[in-house]
Amino acid sequence: MSNVLVRCVVLSGVVVLLSGDRLPAQRGPAVVVVTRVVEREVTSGHSFVGSIEPLKKATIGSAVDGRVVEFPVEEGDRIVDRQPLAKLLTATIQLELKAAEGELVFRQELLRELKNGTRPREIDQLHARMLAAGARREFHVARRARFTALAKQGTVTEDDLSAVVSAAITAERDYDDARAGHQLAVAGPRKEKLVQAAARLAVQQAVVDQLKDRISKHTIVSRFAGYVTARRTEVGEWVSRGDPVVEIVSLDQVDVKVHVLENHVPHLRIGTDVTVEIVALPQRFRQGKIVAIIPQADSRARTFPVKIRLTNTITRGDPLIKAGMLSRVTLPTGARTRALLVPKDALVLGGRQAVVYMVGADGKDPKKQVVRPVPVRLGVAVGKDIQIIGEIQAGQQVVVEGNERLRPGMEVIARPVPPVPDAKTSKPTESQR
Repeated sequence: MSNVLVRCVVLSGVVVLLSGDRLPAQRGPAVVVVTRVVEREVTSGHSFVGSIEPLKKATIGSAVDGRVVEFPVEEGDRIVDRQPLAKLLTATIQLELKAAEGELVFRQELLRELKNGTRPREIDQLHARMLAAGARREFHVARRARFTALAKQGTVTEDDLSAVVSAAITAERDYDDARAGHQLAVAGPRKEKLVQAAARLAVQQAVVDQLKDRISKHTIVSRFAGYVTARRTEVGEWVSRGDPVVEIVSLDQVDVKVHVLENHVPHLRIGTDVTVEIVALPQRFRQGKIVAIIPQADSRARTFPVKIRLTNTITRGDPLIKAGMLSRVTLPTGARTRALLVPKDALVLGGRQAVVYMVGADGKDPKKQVVRPVPVRLGVAVGKDIQIIGEIQAGQQVVVEGNERLRPGMEVIARPVPPVPDAKTSKPTESQR
């Protein structure tokens, strides 16, 4: 068993050594795409210091008086649009709502009964009552006639005659009442009754809606997605109408606010691409756009507020760019000047300073091409290109694809940027056919 173990160890070592000899040969030089640094006339820029501001900021208060019974959010929590932030006590209003909803159901059924009209059986019943009243009327009318004739003969007394006459009149009135009831049942409810019932139902519906609205106002909700920055009350506290409950900010997009001197403002245009440096971030350079030039200057400093909007990076609910961070912005505010430009893809922004990788011949072997990182300062942005300032010259080659994996002195194979095909002269591909 020991001899077998020794052989396995020796064979394993040989495999490792052979693998180690082949590994460098398998790697080879990295293939990168390069372009040349160009020199063009651009508008010179000036740097301004600004501060990150949230896109939206709100202090949400209570719309009603009440006692806080739920307060589920904490400072720093991410919230979504319409998310409940706090709830006030609503037990009494809930009882009022229950009673109002019961009255609403009663009035709904009453209106439905009027719309359905009288049932056929009820009409038959009233018709039978009318016939019975008619029979009684005929009996009492005939009896009255007989007693009237007998009274002329002196056979009956005046009291008997009066009683018979009274019974006949009552029978006639009962018949008229029964006939009228039958006719009303056949005709159905009057339109005025339907309108009145519908109006009473609408009034009660408004009462129910009002109570529901009051209850909804006892739940304080967010009006946009963002983050809780301050809690202004606690569970058990009484809040009055208008009292602040919570403060929230929206950070999915942020604005950099800088103050620009009045002689620089005429050079600015809304929509211009701007490079923003956020000092506190590892990747400190971001691209934004001018979204607002406030046409009201500070009367003392003679500066105008300018806002540059950035899209934030949200990782597991945590915003990378936070409100109040210090930033520097380079704005195109000066005269025309010559500048070196590279595509924005040439920038490597992971360190404390922007870097471009320049491609050149190896000092030991001129046949090989190696890369060298060149720290640069950034200037104004011109479309997809950006001004760079550093130890680099026009015509030198810089890496625009594959630069994120490079290291100083690494051997590369440089490929030029492929030309963009002309839509008028390019032939359709097989998939297009």
